[in-house]
Amino acid sequence: MIPEIETKSLAEIEALQNTLLQKQIAYLMQHSPFYQRKFRAENIDVKSIQTIADLQKISVTTKADIQLYNNDFFCVDKSQILDYATTSGTLGDPVTFGLTDNDLERLAYNEMLSFQCAGVQKGDLVQLMTTMDRRFMAGLAYFLGLRKLGAGIVRVGAGVPTLQWDSILRYQPKYLIAVPSFLLKMIDYAQENNIDYKNCSVKGVICIGEALRTTNLEPTLLAQRIQEKWNIELFSTYASTEMSAAFTECALFQGGHHHPELIITEIVDENNQPVADGELGELVVTTLSVEAMPLLRFKTGDMLRKHTQKCNCGRNTYRLGPVEGRKQQMIKYKGTTLYPPAMHDAVAHFNEIKLHLIEISSNDIGTDEILIRIFSEDTSEEFSNKLKDYFRARLRVTPQIVFEEELTLQKIIFDPLSRKPITFIDKR
Repeated sequence: MIPEIETKSLAEIEALQNTLLQKQIAYLMQHSPFYQRKFRAENIDVKSIQTIADLQKISVTTKADIQLYNNDFFCVDKSQILDYATTSGTLGDPVTFGLTDNDLERLAYNEMLSFQCAGVQKGDLVQLMTTMDRRFMAGLAYFLGLRKLGAGIVRVGAGVPTLQWDSILRYQPKYLIAVPSFLLKMIDYAQENNIDYKNCSVKGVICIGEALRTTNLEPTLLAQRIQEKWNIELFSTYASTEMSAAFTECALFQGGHHHPELIITEIVDENNQPVADGELGELVVTTLSVEAMPLLRFKTGDMLRKHTQKCNCGRNTYRLGPVEGRKQQMIKYKGTTLYPPAMHDAVAHFNEIKLHLIEISSNDIGTDEILIRIFSEDTSEEFSNKLKDYFRARLRVTPQIVFEEELTLQKIIFDPLSRKPITFIDKR
């Protein structure tokens, strides 16, 4: 089922967003200590903010702002907060977010729309392979969304292929929610233990945390490797704690669809000016109808593209492409600019590599150095040179390659204190 607003004309969608924006601005002026100060400091007449284009009159909000003034972003008394969540701290210290009862309902609605976009229906069974604890909003959001949709949920949590397969074979879920690279470990385990995974109940996976699409919205090498071994549909979903919203692919796999009643987005350049549709820029978000901690023009640090051509699924909303990098993780290496996802995809080209960890550091002269730590079936110098040649041809860089023991990398990549696999470490 497609929400009616997503089939409306672009003019009708924009009109709705403008109305919701005006309400959110008025709410911030009345309830947010941080934005009250910002509006005064910048001499913003809130009544002049009538349209999305008017947002350019207001400066952006950064992660540093929230870290420095976390409590000033709250718009409700603590007695109204029913759930506390924190960001994962990928680009610095984590910050705290609170959700009211209405915010939790909004979160459930958002995820229900996202799952419907991917084809999940009432009565389907979904295995949740990510944590719900450690103040992690995503796991809670998935649970609430599936519950609102009327789908069944198997809460297995992250990791442990043995338990994942036990649940799949025991309960027969139709969908999984998982980090895509972990699916390769699931496949390896199934092959080693004679599990007929190709004929199991799983038909699709809602994938989190890693890119499944290239810049041109073609399958990444990681996606190709998974689907070569396991004929399942892989749906990419993009979300963050700050957004309290998600962009999930439909069955045409052309980027994550926008839900206009929940969020306004801008894609901007280094000067915070809008880039042309389809051009790479940093995502800036304005949340709509959030009570506890709404954000206005928040810079996410994620570099991606907006795709505005109409999707054949029937939705008129634009889509967001994959995160091609994080603003603060940009690497400048011998005249070449690149981001970690491109290197992860290059590593995925080689079936021999079972685990990898990319480390970036600065050398004595202040330039970036790239080290890729690998656990591989082949540790020969010939294979190392083959890797370097592929990187040189594909990315125009030649990283340092080091082969390591499986257990050494496993302890770092699958840190029990981390919500996600750690495959990139920035030591600069």
